[in-house]
Formats: sequence, structure tokens, C-alpha cells
Amino acid sequence: MLGVMFVITRFAEINDIYQTLQQGDWRFLLLAALVEILWMFNLGASFKAILRLLGVEESLGRLVLAVMAANFVNIVAPSAGMGGVAVLISEAKVRDYSTGKATVASTLFILLDYVAFFMVLTLGFIVLIRRDRLTPAEIVASIVMLVLALALAAILILGIRSEKQLGGLLAWMARVVNALVRPFRPSHGDYLSVERAHQFAAEVAEGVQALRGRTRELIVPLLLALNGKALMILVLFLVFVSTRRPVSIGTLIAGFSIAFLFTIVSPTPSGVGVVESILTLALNSFFIPLGTAAVLALTYRAITFWMPFLIGLIAFRYLGAPKRAAEG
Repeated sequence: MLGVMFVITRFAEINDIYQTLQQGDWRFLLLAALVEILWMFNLGASFKAILRLLGVEESLGRLVLAVMAANFVNIVAPSAGMGGVAVLISEAKVRDYSTGKATVASTLFILLDYVAFFMVLTLGFIVLIRRDRLTPAEIVASIVMLVLALALAAILILGIRSEKQLGGLLAWMARVVNALVRPFRPSHGDYLSVERAHQFAAEVAEGVQALRGRTRELIVPLLLALNGKALMILVLFLVFVSTRRPVSIGTLIAGFSIAFLFTIVSPTPSGVGVVESILTLALNSFFIPLGTAAVLALTYRAITFWMPFLIGLIAFRYLGAPKRAAEG
């Protein structure tokens, strides 16, 4: 229902994107769509490599569906990525493997994705600095994203060092949330269970134990994360080709960096409405006519945002069907 409502509220944007797609060469747009599908399988392969590191074997096809369903939930029910993690934990319960390992795998998946992006972002910043196009907005957004990545890393490190300390941290966070929420629901109990925070810490510690002495093996999922960024840049390149617009590698890297950065650090779900505007202005600053820049930005987002969104909606329904049948 949330997915349908999201589409309805964004119908005007979808219509603009549809009209924009008609201006491109369909052969290169089709190739870009195929690359995007390859990117989805790359995500599944990355998550599979992390789960294997934790001692869990799962089929690639199933994990592709799970990751895309998690992406869908993060869009329609923004919760700082926790909605998507809940989907992956629920999938672990259905598939009968440790929810603690699923939680650790989800956290590592996000963290390695951030690390891979920061590598690309460094190159993007070099391009922006050389062209004198780096603005305070990109700097602030990068700092916010870095803080998020460091917070995830700190939680994992704390889980490796001490289950008790992690439980204490999560319990403290639960108390803070309860204190903030209590004035809005005075007739109810605590919003978050402090006891459950300690239980959750124990589950995470269980998953983290499998990482001891094997951190070097994270190189495989990290390389897959980097490959995912290369595939996204390739999609942007094919979008340029579809409009018969020449483009340099510097423009591709800088454009992708800005688009992905504000997809993560944005007040709207996955940067919808924000990324399109910022990417258009960024491409225009690279001496691309404003109208052409808008076409490029809308086409790129059609393939990298709306296509995964719709596939994620289908995946979410598919993954929920067996569970509902079992409950029935």
C-alpha cells in the first residue's frame, strides 16, 4: 500500500521521466537497464559473500530478492536503513538461520558500501576541486555520511570487543528514545524495551564472533561493492551515449559521486526529487546545457531509482507470500 501511495504522490515526476526516456536512443537505454539488473545481482553477490563469511549459505537468487525488497522498504518507509535491515532479519527467520548473523551481515553490507563509495568520492572530489566546482553542500553531506559510516563501524567494533558494552550502549539509546517519545504517549509504557536491547546485543555478539580473525576476507565483498559503483557509473555513461552527448571520465565520476552522495544524505527517501535537481545543476556546471542536463539526470534516475523500486516492490510481495501461506 505504501508503495502504491508513493507512486501516486510522485506521478508527475514519473510522467516527466517517461517523456524524457522517449528522447533517448532505446538501444543504449535497454543496455543501461541490463547493466542495472547486473548491479542488482552484484548486490546479492556482495551480501552472499558476507553471509558466507559468517557461516551462512544462501542462494544468490533469494538474496537478490531480499536485498531489493530491503531497498524498497527503505524508500517507502524511511527509517535510516533500519526498515531494510528488518526485512533481512525477517528473511533470516523464514530461512532458519541466525538473526544475529543477519543483523551483522546487514551492517557490514552497508558499511562496506560506504567504504567503496568513499573511494570513488575521493576521485570525484579531486575532479570537483580541479574544476573549481566543489561547494559547501558536498562537503557537509560528505561529513554527515562519514559520521554515519563511523557510527556503524563503532557499533561493530564494540560488538567484537564486548557484548556487555554493546548491550549497555543500546540500552542507553533505548532510554534516550523513550525519554523523547514519552511526552507524546503519556498513557503508554516505554516505546523501546531496554531488556530487548540487551537481547539484541547478545544476538549481534553471536554474529560478530564469526568475524574474529577473518576480517581480511572482507576484501571480496568490498571488491564487489566497488564493482557495484563501477556499474552505476557505466549506467550514467550509457545515458550520455543514448542522448549522443560526449562525456569525460571526470564528469562521469563527479556526476555519480554527487548523485549517490545526496541519495544517502537527503531529507527525502533515497533523495527522490532532490538528487534530480542537484545532479541537473552539477552537470550544468560542467558546461552541459541546462535542458540536456535535466534529461540526463531524469533518465539516470529512471534507471537507477525507479527500476529498482518497482522490482523491489515485486520482490517484497514475493518474499512475503511463503510466510503468509505458512501462517495461514
